[in-house]
Amino acid sequence: MNYITHILLLQAQRNQAPAEEEVEEEEEETEELGHVDTYADYKPSKSTIGINHPDIVVETNTLSSVPPPDITYHLSIPESTIKQGLLSALQLEAIIYACQQHEVILQNNQRAGFLIGDGAGVGKGRTVAGIILENNLKGRKKALWFSVSNDLKYDAERDLKDIDAPTIPVHALNKIKYGDTATSEGVLFATYSALIGESQAGGQHRTRLKQILDWCKPGFDGVIVFDECHKAKNATSTKMGKAVLDLQNKLPLARVVYASATGASEPKNMIYMSRLGIWGDGTPFKTFDDFLHAIEKRGVGAMEIVAMDMKVSGMYIARQLSFSGVSFRIEEIGLDDDFKLVYNKAAKLWAEALAVFMRAADELGLVSRKSLWGQFWSSHQRFFKYLCIAAKVRCLVELAKKELEAGKCIVIGLQSTGEARTREVLDENDGHLDRFVSASPVQFLSCTVHSTEPQPEDGNVLLCFCSLGKPRGRQSKFPKHTMVEAGGVINISDDSSTDTEGMDTDSNSSPDSLLDNSDDVIFVQHTSCHTGTVTVADVTPANVPVCLGFFGLSTARIEEMKQSLLNKIADLGKELPLNTLDELIDKFGGPEKVSEMTGRKGRVVRRLDGSVRYESRAEQSHTIDHINLKEKDRFMSGEKLVAIISEAASSGISLQADKRVKNQCRRVHMTLELPWSADRAIQQFGRTHRSNQVTAPEYIFLISELAGERRFASIVAKRLESLGALTHGDRRATESRDLSKYNFENKYGTKALDKITKAILGHIESKVPPPKGYPGDMKKGMMDVGIFCKEPRFGLSTEKDCSITKFLNRILGLEVHKQNSLFQYFTDNFDYLIEKDKKEGKYDMGILGMDFKTHTQNTTDPIISVDRGMPWKEAFEKAQNLKGLDEGFYLSHKVSLANVPSMFADTLPGSLEPDTAGEKRAAFIFSPSLGQGIKRNFEVSSDEAKDSWESQFNFSFGKCCHANWNGKCKKIEEGQECLQGMRLRQYHMLCGALLRVWKRVADVVADITSSSILQIVRLKTKNSNKQVGEYRTPI
Repeated sequence: MNYITHILLLQAQRNQAPAEEEVEEEEEETEELGHVDTYADYKPSKSTIGINHPDIVVETNTLSSVPPPDITYHLSIPESTIKQGLLSALQLEAIIYACQQHEVILQNNQRAGFLIGDGAGVGKGRTVAGIILENNLKGRKKALWFSVSNDLKYDAERDLKDIDAPTIPVHALNKIKYGDTATSEGVLFATYSALIGESQAGGQHRTRLKQILDWCKPGFDGVIVFDECHKAKNATSTKMGKAVLDLQNKLPLARVVYASATGASEPKNMIYMSRLGIWGDGTPFKTFDDFLHAIEKRGVGAMEIVAMDMKVSGMYIARQLSFSGVSFRIEEIGLDDDFKLVYNKAAKLWAEALAVFMRAADELGLVSRKSLWGQFWSSHQRFFKYLCIAAKVRCLVELAKKELEAGKCIVIGLQSTGEARTREVLDENDGHLDRFVSASPVQFLSCTVHSTEPQPEDGNVLLCFCSLGKPRGRQSKFPKHTMVEAGGVINISDDSSTDTEGMDTDSNSSPDSLLDNSDDVIFVQHTSCHTGTVTVADVTPANVPVCLGFFGLSTARIEEMKQSLLNKIADLGKELPLNTLDELIDKFGGPEKVSEMTGRKGRVVRRLDGSVRYESRAEQSHTIDHINLKEKDRFMSGEKLVAIISEAASSGISLQADKRVKNQCRRVHMTLELPWSADRAIQQFGRTHRSNQVTAPEYIFLISELAGERRFASIVAKRLESLGALTHGDRRATESRDLSKYNFENKYGTKALDKITKAILGHIESKVPPPKGYPGDMKKGMMDVGIFCKEPRFGLSTEKDCSITKFLNRILGLEVHKQNSLFQYFTDNFDYLIEKDKKEGKYDMGILGMDFKTHTQNTTDPIISVDRGMPWKEAFEKAQNLKGLDEGFYLSHKVSLANVPSMFADTLPGSLEPDTAGEKRAAFIFSPSLGQGIKRNFEVSSDEAKDSWESQFNFSFGKCCHANWNGKCKKIEEGQECLQGMRLRQYHMLCGALLRVWKRVADVVADITSSSILQIVRLKTKNSNKQVGEYRTPI
């Protein structure tokens, strides 16, 4: 239930309280800090120029609690631009602080940079254009603008035109020859991938980086904009990231601007932000690794301090559109019996295939199996991921058609297109295709051995699992249909529309192949050669994943294994679902009704006569490079009311209900396939929620009932949590409310996994009982998905390096009822561990609010005095609006020696259901001395409330609860201080730029408390001043 039923309780104790009461009092005090409200309305606090932004903009309460620095910079942007509102007050504020920060020279003699962390839709493009205009007016006529797509050059030109700066030219680097540096002024626009471009012809400018540096000239002090700068993350592990760092180092006086709502999704991804001056000479952290270690060691609280410190220091600003009016919901999809049958059949077949591979590998005596199993499990996960997606298509179409009937329009988010599988089928059929094809990326195939003189030692291919995907960050060295004379034929279906150069591995979420948008299938057909036995290594370069095959003796037994498996594979192939993207377009009426904005070049469509064919997405008047922009225009004009976007369309395309376009229907953004990271999620969700919109969008996340699929949601939830902490200073800022319950990739998930695996093996007795319907002994299931393995010496044991990621990947391959039960067992243990830590005070709650009525601060001493009590008047006012049988003030059967203690309870949301009459109900408890706490309580009486309440309220101001209960306190009699149960409490609070003294504070706290958790709190003092800092009770 969403409504709250209120109950007032008054406990007038009639007997001396037993020891448990004092323990309960202590438990209440551990709950006295509550989560802060996430957002506060935002207006510039120190900048006074410009007109208001056209939409409501908010900032996290955490960031709003710390002020930006005073303004010393004088703007040169014309008054007419400001008065016309071409740049809003918010955008002008960001321009001023960026230019002001650019006047700072760091101790390493590089110019300081600025991070614009504004959320999607606030108008980062105009802000960046404004910074370029400001510098142009100051005489700095050259600027570099890096982004993720060449198409965004047109957006850059539009932004400059919109702020009345159309005379500043924008030159696309990809249209300039390597040897040409003719453009003397303006903006040089390039993609991140261009930074690592090389010319095969050689010459003076063999690389794009050299060409850019020559264009800038030594001593360059113009603007460098890294737009959508999250694309440069993991700088040390990719060529692209290293080039971004190299460019900054070689142009030390450049005015660097980092611009992205997802600029720092995790601390480790901040490495390319070298100009922020957080680490290096003159900082507490000598290197980035020192900074990373300190932040990750201290948990979420430390991450939140980073964002606040950057704002206080004037290097960071982060606002976003209010989410008022935006609705979020999760639709959990039920599976029909037919689909479960296919899924279970696939799970059993994969288990059988695993057994066959293991037996064959043993038979052949393979020593190194790392590559084999890496490809096997990568293929395993991709296969079941597609089955999960296919399970939701029917429900999505039904939901979408209802929304269309209600006058809304639909935006569907996908990550993969399945194009490579379609092209592979085209290759098999000489370019002809008369049916929709399955997008399932894993195919079970046989590779028949052909030999002029077959010999047992020739190395027959027994069977083969074809896996997908070239490794991220590399391109295949082989073009399509390349002949390899020495060993056979390697046919590579290459999705050339996907530029994977520079894309990096996300070690916390999935294997490389899973993060690639292409679905390549590589076939290997080995033939014997006169030069000797051929092995996989002979024909496969190290960077090309191969069809894993077994080369061994042609025995009848192994041949029988192969044929049996192949027959079952053929049967399963007939039941696998179709390509999701093609199926969706077909069900919504074909390409004439759907705007497709993806990276693929062609698709399978149904003709008017019912026949099916493959066609190019290019049109007579539009090339494939511009088709996405044209499809966007068709959607925004209302010509089409359904849009399907992939990551290729996630950056720079606006699909909101804009006041300036014809299609102003409310957008319903449906996520069929959750993005793999917060970087991608924020970009997709921001396509439909932007400035100047008529209505806010609705977000619907579709998750099937398959337990393993929650794994994909957990990745997004984890990334959003970290993203909010770093990018907006409050980890709840971008946390999708419903998805937070699926965040398992943390220490609690790891501990829960350890508990259940040991319990299933029988090594420990679990304190958490298995769920109802738990299918008994799960050892075999865990073996079927490779979590358990047999050791010659130790018997059955857990696979080494069995992380929570691996576990959640693997259980996809269990039959539906087994994975659901196992997942429930895991989550029950997960919840138990969190509750246990909360009770013991070990749970990291992030930033918490000290939500009490009176706060006073001594300006010379960092001590906060807090009155935690609730006066009778406030309690009485809360009681006035109560209705129902369970309302009122109540008396207990217990009484203290000093006075009659009282309590007031407000039931927790959802704790009072119509069908729970007579059951125990959870309640917030308000007492005269402590204000709000949490306790479970029941009905009590009514009229004796006032005297008891006021008596305890006054008594508890300066006396502890022991004096209240017993008339005396042992600690006080022994000359010690006792604060238990007192209204007035004092806390030490350390505020300000904590990052600069972080190591000292952390070392002192760790020495005293032996805890790595630094509790960050926010409060408002009696004179309405906001404070955020690390707090401790007096030591």
